[in-house]
Amino acid sequence: MDTKSAVDLMESSSEVHFSGFHMDGFEQRKSNTEQPTTSAADMYKQPFVIGVAGGAASGKTAVCDMIIQQLHDQRVVLVNQDSFYHNLTEEELARVQDYNFDHPDAFDTELLLSVMDKLKRGEAVDIPKYDFKSYKSDMYPKRRVNPSDVIILEGILVFHDPRVRELMNMKIFVDTDADVRLARRIRRDTGEKGRDIAVVLDQYSKFVKPAFDDFILPTKKYADIIIPRGGDNHVAIDLIVQHIRTKLGQHDLCKIYSNLYVIQSTFQIRGMHTLIRDAQITKHDFVFYSDRLIRLVVEHGLGHLPFTEKQVITPTGSVYTGVDFCKRLCGVSVIRSGESMENALRACCKGIKIGKILIHREGDNGQQLIYEKLPNDISDRHVLLLDPILGTGNSAVQAISLLIRKGVPESNIIFLNLISAPQGVHVVCKKFPRIKIVTSEIEIGLNKDYRVIPGMGEFGDRYFGTDDDEQLVTPSQ
Repeated sequence: MDTKSAVDLMESSSEVHFSGFHMDGFEQRKSNTEQPTTSAADMYKQPFVIGVAGGAASGKTAVCDMIIQQLHDQRVVLVNQDSFYHNLTEEELARVQDYNFDHPDAFDTELLLSVMDKLKRGEAVDIPKYDFKSYKSDMYPKRRVNPSDVIILEGILVFHDPRVRELMNMKIFVDTDADVRLARRIRRDTGEKGRDIAVVLDQYSKFVKPAFDDFILPTKKYADIIIPRGGDNHVAIDLIVQHIRTKLGQHDLCKIYSNLYVIQSTFQIRGMHTLIRDAQITKHDFVFYSDRLIRLVVEHGLGHLPFTEKQVITPTGSVYTGVDFCKRLCGVSVIRSGESMENALRACCKGIKIGKILIHREGDNGQQLIYEKLPNDISDRHVLLLDPILGTGNSAVQAISLLIRKGVPESNIIFLNLISAPQGVHVVCKKFPRIKIVTSEIEIGLNKDYRVIPGMGEFGDRYFGTDDDEQLVTPSQ
């Protein structure tokens, strides 16, 4: 069988085309492609969910409006917690002045969770419009809300329920002086809600202020960002929008796990992935382009190490202010695929110590540590853990757990790999939230045999040439 040369494949993959794929004949090929275990819901691009909390009249709506205005080129939807107040019964209506609208029980949190779940799964929803004069949510037609790139959930108690907090990628607390909030509340409730000023003040002293102290202020600790002065803080809004735009350009998993880093894809990187994933590539070309990709991952991983400022004198006699590399560093490779990444690490870090870990896989769920040889002072070093493929994450958990038992702080571990399955990312990031994972691509998922799809086969066999050097790697039947 004739094999395309590496140059031909690289040139074809570098042409201008949609998402790096040639679509000709795709329909004919996909029927023969092994399907992953990932569901259609998993494939939907997850929206970026922002929670905005704070006291009543703190300026939450102004902050939301400014974010929406600056994200004008994105699909953004605003969901107000106020839409999910319970309808008051006849008995409650008769004593409405004694009803606490700032208590967590005033909201239909189950309905809110249902609506948010549907929006996150890409489904359109109908959101009730609560009438603050009749205290009913069925007085007006419901508002139709379509799936969006960004969902902003705003309300005084959106951080109170942990189930709601877990939906959020970013949590913002708007912190405004109590006197300012009271003045705004009087103006709003008398104008928009038709309430008497005496009733507003009575409700504030009886319910609003105590509820703020008991339920709202304690949730401030869950915020990722605290904005003083609300909508008047333009610098804070600009920084938030910049961060949102960065996240929108990332893989969905990077929005969930801040410790996951995927190197920016280019046509060169996509071309090299095309080559090493090709079952017909020669061993020589597979090793060559794998080494190139590994070097990029290693360099990116080194960029996450701490540094110190350093000044040097240039040949022109000028002073250059730069940085000094981290000195206390070592590598640890997971035998044997991880050993393929050692040369790139040595090329970047002269004289670096490299330890070894051997983990025997028993079936698909059980792993057994067979061998480990690590530097004696590894607990004092930053560790680059090397394994080209992150699949189920079970082997990675074993290796990271060993390093932690040896005294390595979790935050000192950087896990480097070429490709990662979402399932493995979830396992590792949830168990070890302080390590960093650096990879070049996130895969679709795992197949029924727990192999990475689309993947690149058994990396160690292909890289080290378990078969004859001249034999082409052929797809399994």
